[in-house]
Amino acid sequence: MDVVDVANWAAEKLGRQGVIIAREYKFMCSSLGQELITKDIKELGLTRVVVAACSPHLHEKTFRTAAKNAGLNPYLVELASIREQVSWVHSDKAVATAKAKAVVSGAVSRVIENAALDEIRVPINPNTLVVGGGIAGIQSALEIANAGFHVYLVEREPSIGGHMAQFDKTFPTLDCSACILTPRMVEAGTHPNITLLTWSEVEKVTGFVGNFHVTIKKKARFINEALCTGCGICQEKCPKKVIDEVYEAGLGYRKAVYTPFAQAVPNFPVMDKENCTYFIKGTCKACEKFCPTGAIDFNQQDELINIDVGNIVLATGYDLFDARRVSNYGYGRLPNVFTSLEFERLSNAAGPTSGNIVLRDGKTTPKSVGIIHCVGSRDKNFNNYCSVICCMQG
Repeated sequence: MDVVDVANWAAEKLGRQGVIIAREYKFMCSSLGQELITKDIKELGLTRVVVAACSPHLHEKTFRTAAKNAGLNPYLVELASIREQVSWVHSDKAVATAKAKAVVSGAVSRVIENAALDEIRVPINPNTLVVGGGIAGIQSALEIANAGFHVYLVEREPSIGGHMAQFDKTFPTLDCSACILTPRMVEAGTHPNITLLTWSEVEKVTGFVGNFHVTIKKKARFINEALCTGCGICQEKCPKKVIDEVYEAGLGYRKAVYTPFAQAVPNFPVMDKENCTYFIKGTCKACEKFCPTGAIDFNQQDELINIDVGNIVLATGYDLFDARRVSNYGYGRLPNVFTSLEFERLSNAAGPTSGNIVLRDGKTTPKSVGIIHCVGSRDKNFNNYCSVICCMQG
């Protein structure tokens, strides 16, 4: 009320957009506030209700229940958030009041078009699809699987682990990142209720709530997983080295046939078709020659897998902001400007420099280091919002 002039404005609504009663009450979500709504519906024969208060996430069910108790279909109730979206984000009373009026007018126009709905029960497929094999996806999959339900865990990279596999330590305890992540990766990879689909991507989702049909493309590894033992000889003998743009963030190298990192789950390598000499020139095949189990399969094809699930969890993680867009900091132009993820790889004992903080020449130790926060965030030229995780990474 200190920011939005509710009392005067409520009176103004009468007679407009079909509004026949407009009340101002400080604690509308209280039992007394709900009784006001119930009483007005019964006595005035209201056919629609708009509550201008807090977020629907908090009390939509509360007000719908109040309407239902009065004999009004609960889906003929709309909530307009004038707390989180207006009073909490404005200090100018005139501006806030004008915005609140617009928000509520929109809600009134919307509720007029609402139709009465009846709740129905549908059978729910107990299986769950988790998209993304980072720490969030792994933990989600484990909790659901431990509850006795089957989970399909889909990850587009050759191994689960996500960004956490690249980190040295975690915030705020500075515990070893791999020490936390690796046991969970192994548990997810061996859990009887989890089907692990790495090097795979969701192609299509059809169906409806509780009953989804999902098509997943499992990309060819060119490795027969039934024969591979993860011995690493194919990687050792492969003559082709390329810059590792993913796991080493462009600071290290990997082979054309590779396992992303030592603790990868599953621990089967994958063939980089774009850089493999055989796929480019039709020669080499060193990996096939030296593989002791004959697991190399250059003719392997992508496979489409169809599954049915009742729930889908999206744990797709994040991508780094392209710091080259903020040209004044020199990233991509000046050699010794690094992103937070590149610095993580430098400081990681398992990284390309064995944990030594060095410049891009791989030798020189810097005399001082400057850290710039919020690059691309909280900036009207790029992203107005805060990225949330940056300060923890720094």
